[in-house]
Amino acid sequence: MIRPARPDDVPVIHAMIGELAEYEKEPDAVAATEQDLRTALFGPEPAVFAHVAEHVDGGTAVAGFALWFRNYSTWTGRHGIHLEDLYVRPEARGRGHGLGLLRTLARICVERGYTRLEWSVLDWNEPSIRFYESLGSQPMDGWTVRRLDGDALTVLGAGQD
Repeated sequence: MIRPARPDDVPVIHAMIGELAEYEKEPDAVAATEQDLRTALFGPEPAVFAHVAEHVDGGTAVAGFALWFRNYSTWTGRHGIHLEDLYVRPEARGRGHGLGLLRTLARICVERGYTRLEWSVLDWNEPSIRFYESLGSQPMDGWTVRRLDGDALTVLGAGQD
């Protein structure tokens, strides 16, 4: 079952973000707190959204999540969805949770007239790449993700116009 996240899901989503960071070989990279996540998802002006996948094994448990936000294409003149994180716990993989989460986001795109569902995947993550390709997704050849953070962000932001 896929459903929108609720405030009481924040601790398990936060825990899974840590699990995802470990899987992606960045176990110390998560600085976000549960309160940061709660504010982003459920604060007065939420700009980030999440869905969770539940499975029932003697009780309902959250098995995975998708955390996303709206983006915008100046070329199509329409919004889209950027999938920031998709994670299914190892013991729950192969049961359709990842597919269900992506299908839910695709359905949101179609219902709202959004033209894109985009995400990034690490080059070495072959199982995920194969899964995404099986759905018909295409790599964005010729594009490289760029990031400005830390000291470089501070220096640029402090510069004069």
